[in-house]
Amino acid sequence: MTPKVSRARRRQIISALGRGTVPSAGLDLFAVGMERFEKVLDEELNAVTGGHAGFKAVRGEYGSGKTFFARWLAERAKRKKMATSEVQISERITPLHRPETVYRALVGALSTATSPPSALRDIVDTWLLALEDDTGIAKSDRRAMATAVDDLIESRLAETSKNAPAFATALRFYRRARLEGDHATADGLLAWVGGEPHVAASVRRYAGLKGDLDSSLALNFLQGLLVVLRDCGYPGLLLVLDEVETLQRMRGDLRERSLNALRQLIDEIDKGRFPGLYLVITGTPAFYDGQQGVQRLTPLAQRLHVDFQTDARFDTTRAVQLRLTGFDRDKLVELGCAVRDLYAQGDPAEQRIRNLVDDAYIKDLATSVAGSLGVGAAPRIFLRKLVADVLYRVSDHEGFDPRRDYGQARVTEAELDNDDERNAFRRGRTAVSAVSADEVELDLP
Repeated sequence: MTPKVSRARRRQIISALGRGTVPSAGLDLFAVGMERFEKVLDEELNAVTGGHAGFKAVRGEYGSGKTFFARWLAERAKRKKMATSEVQISERITPLHRPETVYRALVGALSTATSPPSALRDIVDTWLLALEDDTGIAKSDRRAMATAVDDLIESRLAETSKNAPAFATALRFYRRARLEGDHATADGLLAWVGGEPHVAASVRRYAGLKGDLDSSLALNFLQGLLVVLRDCGYPGLLLVLDEVETLQRMRGDLRERSLNALRQLIDEIDKGRFPGLYLVITGTPAFYDGQQGVQRLTPLAQRLHVDFQTDARFDTTRAVQLRLTGFDRDKLVELGCAVRDLYAQGDPAEQRIRNLVDDAYIKDLATSVAGSLGVGAAPRIFLRKLVADVLYRVSDHEGFDPRRDYGQARVTEAELDNDDERNAFRRGRTAVSAVSADEVELDLP
């Protein structure tokens, strides 16, 4: 039975599914197959909020639900009052061998249960108010308060300041600019703390800062951010680096630098440099097992090694790598029924929706879409068609019967988003149209 949810939350989830995207919240309402991960991951998140750090690598083919998994985990982290951030690794915008670009994207996507991205301003302002309370000085004594807060900023960030004193300096002058009513300078300093390049020279002069954030300082700034989060009531940060496999397309030397950067980050986590950080990376099996990915750097391959030759039923969530096996037909139907129930809940046409879009119809629809794409690539397209092509129409038109007026789902190559979906579609179309084995086209090197 689908739990009761608010109209606004339901609309947000359904709208995202109708567009073919993963919702940013509410994933627990249709988290089919996630139960097997809950116990161990909750234990690891609890350890992180207690001052430890953690790392997990997630592997899965396209359509196996890596993005869904990451956002589902982020929701669980937020229930534990952690902050979260999801960064898409890309060759040009956020390459792993340039940590400053990853840090900047991290800050841009930073969110909490109460603050949407970017939550940096809310977090820093909350922290500064907490420091004021910690001084025990009357707020009316502004001069004494200013000195005391500056001292607290330096003491709380002492470890960070050993290698990156500019982080604490920028925050001290950010507070000063706010108190002076110089909002433009304050905004510029906060942007600088967030790793934004090309901050005005006048802003940097105000705080005595030189240059922009570079690779050598990025991890120090992350260390400082974790301190700020902890001090203002967020005991940890879940950071997801999604689509790490994109570094396989990079030039050889840059790829090796990226792999080494990942290895160094994992080692720093193990050494305890980032208490409160839970790092998750996602990638395809080819990234973990292929010679253009993890296997290219032996120390990294050793750190991430897990034997996946056993049946997936016996995988352990405690391993450094998690394997997502994707959807079989039954899970696809279960997913569709959960979304149907969520959509129908509170809709004026609820009973008609349940009658016309019953479990049997959802099974037929899932079979139709999976026949075009294969089960592994089907979930996103299946949910988009279920919501946008079927549920919306049943809700809006009393005379619409999906079996009579819609029939089997028609998947066209034009509506597919990427090469993985298009290749799956072509394979499915070839298998249907070929009359003999000799007519099946093979993509040989």
